[in-house]
Amino acid sequence: MSKKLLFIFSFLITGCCSLLAQQIVKGKVTDENGAELPGVNVLIKGTAVGTATDAEGSYSLTVPAEQATGGVIVFSFIGYLSEEVAINGQTTVDMRMIPDILTLGEVVVVGYGTQTKKDVTGSMVAVTNKEFNKGQNVTADQLIMGKVAGVQITSNGGAPGSGSQIRIRGGSSLNASNDPLVVIDGVPLDNDRTAGSPNPLSLINPDDIESFNILKDASATAIYGSRASNGVIIITTKKGKAGDKMQVHFSSQASVSKVVKTLDVLSADEFREVVAQYANAGDKTRLGTANTDWQDAIFRDAYTYDNNLSLSGAFKKIPYRLSVGRLSQEGILLSSKLERTSAALNLNPTFLDDHLKVNMSLKGLMTESQFADEAAIGTAASFDPTQPIRADYPAYDGYFEWIQGNGNPTGLAPRNPVSILRQQDGHADVKRSIGNLQLDYKLHFLPALRANLNMGYDISESDGTTTLPATMASVMLQGGTHNVYSQKKQNNLLDFYLNYVKELPGLHSKVDLTAGYSYQSFTTKNPASYTLSIQNEGDTLNRVEPVELKNVLVSFFGRLNYSFKDRYLLTATLRRDGSSRFSPDSRWGTFPSVALAWRIMDEPFMQEVKGLTDLKLRAGYGVTGQQDLGATSQGYYPYLARYVRSNAEASYLFGDTYIRTLRAQGYDFNIKWEETQSYNVGIDYEFLTGKVYGSIDYYQKKTKDLLAEIPLPAGSNLTNRLFTNVGEVENRGVEASVNVKAVERGKFTWDIGINATYNKNEVLRLSKTANESSAGIEVGDIGGGVGNRIQIHTVGYAPYSFYVYKQVYNEQGAPLEGVYEDLTGDGEITADDKYRYHNPAPNVFLGFNTRLSYDRFTLSMVARASFKNYVYNNSAANAYFSNVSQSGYLINIPAAVYDTRFVGPNDANRQYSDHFVENASFLRMDNINLSYHVGKVAKEKLDVNVSATCQNVFVITNYSGLDPETSTGLTNSFYPRPRVFTLGLTLDF
Repeated sequence: MSKKLLFIFSFLITGCCSLLAQQIVKGKVTDENGAELPGVNVLIKGTAVGTATDAEGSYSLTVPAEQATGGVIVFSFIGYLSEEVAINGQTTVDMRMIPDILTLGEVVVVGYGTQTKKDVTGSMVAVTNKEFNKGQNVTADQLIMGKVAGVQITSNGGAPGSGSQIRIRGGSSLNASNDPLVVIDGVPLDNDRTAGSPNPLSLINPDDIESFNILKDASATAIYGSRASNGVIIITTKKGKAGDKMQVHFSSQASVSKVVKTLDVLSADEFREVVAQYANAGDKTRLGTANTDWQDAIFRDAYTYDNNLSLSGAFKKIPYRLSVGRLSQEGILLSSKLERTSAALNLNPTFLDDHLKVNMSLKGLMTESQFADEAAIGTAASFDPTQPIRADYPAYDGYFEWIQGNGNPTGLAPRNPVSILRQQDGHADVKRSIGNLQLDYKLHFLPALRANLNMGYDISESDGTTTLPATMASVMLQGGTHNVYSQKKQNNLLDFYLNYVKELPGLHSKVDLTAGYSYQSFTTKNPASYTLSIQNEGDTLNRVEPVELKNVLVSFFGRLNYSFKDRYLLTATLRRDGSSRFSPDSRWGTFPSVALAWRIMDEPFMQEVKGLTDLKLRAGYGVTGQQDLGATSQGYYPYLARYVRSNAEASYLFGDTYIRTLRAQGYDFNIKWEETQSYNVGIDYEFLTGKVYGSIDYYQKKTKDLLAEIPLPAGSNLTNRLFTNVGEVENRGVEASVNVKAVERGKFTWDIGINATYNKNEVLRLSKTANESSAGIEVGDIGGGVGNRIQIHTVGYAPYSFYVYKQVYNEQGAPLEGVYEDLTGDGEITADDKYRYHNPAPNVFLGFNTRLSYDRFTLSMVARASFKNYVYNNSAANAYFSNVSQSGYLINIPAAVYDTRFVGPNDANRQYSDHFVENASFLRMDNINLSYHVGKVAKEKLDVNVSATCQNVFVITNYSGLDPETSTGLTNSFYPRPRVFTLGLTLDF
């Protein structure tokens, strides 16, 4: 018995000594910005002893005695460089991980699947949430503005929720859509506007977005075939991670928006001087005694509040992320406002020993919009500054208006802009839901083969009203009006594909094959809408007939990715699309692509090259299609003979009843796919292990069989303008990007990113047969007259070139009123003397971003520049002294009249003078953000970050108008972009 006790005692002593000889090492792992990194592998080198960091980036590692002094801890995490630290008896080892540029975002999202970044053969760019623009970003497109070469994002103005025009490598079409295809979590969106919403992308909460993957050339986009001629933007939302504890994230932002600049018009005193000299005798008596700044009266400081809460982690084996958001955004224009409530749920579990992966995504959103009549902006600039806002006019709710002797409003006189904004009630509610269920099954009996089924939807409902009371001058004689409208949209998606991936070691090869089918339908229902008289017992003033439109796309697609020796890469795709927009004879289109890539850096002869750490050459060719003509009956059914109800004025009297007739519409039975052929050659490079990296690309896009709206000779069809296939357009250019880690010294880091794009756009053909006598197709409506157009599409010139007269100047450089060059030499100034003068698209645009981080402080900036973009200053073109005097009322004019000294009004060609087409090149500082990482508080349970941001900081330009940045090159009644100041708070626990 004593021997047994002695043995047990000796065993316990030995075990305790062994335990005492072991050492516990603890620490925290953070990223380059000091944020905790969960899931980092922490391993003792050369052993199987290891652990992983928890949700707070902390770890605890038991080190065997023999490793306590001579052992090495290895920290590794996807997207970051592995780090090694000698233990040397330490009990605390913290680690700050450095991103590995070669593997950061290594898995990128492409059409119908993913690829490793090194295997990508096409031109594409990934932007993650760490790189997003900071501040008050209400719509998704604002997150990447200025970040990507070849991608030009121009906001449509400063209205709440206002969207942007997005162009990837220029526009490929004249009248069909030039917008890129946007895919959210595998669901391609409908680019057509949703009634009651200012912008389709305002219906997505930017706080839910994880990354953007932008596909630019045809070899990358052709897998989407018919909808990819303008590029593809793939948006991936945030998801939970397996094994994570529940993490709570809360962010709150409060912003104030301020008017930066208003149109420079005559002050009240200047106006009185001009009226005294140039107005007729009757109008001189109409001057008032007030000094009203009408633009100041319609604008305000606007406040925005944006709060978001998310829960993410894993419940048992089900990763999840649940988020809710609430946005309240006022516009700087009186009465404009957007309120948005959003919720999103992502579940991404795996089953059957990880053979079945499930991704379920649900997003719901409600918006309440209060729309201001933006025409009030132009009215405020032209309203008589000597008149008061308020007057003793009870019939007009106490607002001043131009009225006749009988008390009725003066015919064409402008209406009080403050009255317009205060009395008009334009309200709309929109509900939208986007969701999908994606099942990815790796066959048990053939693991190299995966079957992927994706079922998705995108539905929305809109209801809106616009009420103008009888006290508004514009509708007083109608007794006020009440307009009611609604809309329902539904987008259904079914995708199925098989993917086979096989390594062939004997051939030093890897094969990745994909083949699939896609069905997508788009349905838009617009019930009948009415405009009713308020006072006249609800009389119907106007009725818009109900419309139901449906478009279906059916597709078959395949893709081959082949790799030889992991450095010679081939991608080939083929897609066959059918669209219900075209007749059975021309319904189907075939869209192939092929791309090659050579990983030069992996060649044996490059291994001794110092400094250069990555080099890949890419080349690709592809064809993509276009069939998006807009959500109208003509756009959905351009090949069908159709009849619509005529206007009420065209009714026939049968007995005592007027019957509206049916009117035949123009159509083209042979209309077919617009096709874009694209070529791309590019180089991806990296120096000094990620300290300098980027890419350079040359591209050429040629679009044939343009879907264009052209004028027709009288009697040749049932309309004077028709959508048909005619002409060719070409884009070609060069884009480059460079990213530099300028400084990495201890707690201080400095990153710089620059991208530049040169693009030239040219019309190659506009008719099916050559017609040298044709000037082209005139476009670009301008204010100051009915049917006036200032732009033109002409062969050999850029689309939307300005079509103007050449102004003559005196010796002092001042324009001579009514004097233009006779370019034809026939002694007369006629339309034949017009010429093409510049265009709105810039030749070169640049993006610049930088980020400086010291300890817990981070300063980031984003700027953009545009060169040789020209803008027609519509306001200045209407500036002539005698214009102040109208028939029974007065209007103000721009101060630009002092530059030209034009008197008018006898010059019928004034608006077409090239003097008013200005070089609007600019440099805009978009964003400056300063953040401070407070760190852990509340017993280390709460992580706090605070920030301050200024957006639209300044603009440097020689343009004399309100804003040099416009997507159309035309400015009139433009909603100004405000300067926005934002304070932000982020809490994680």
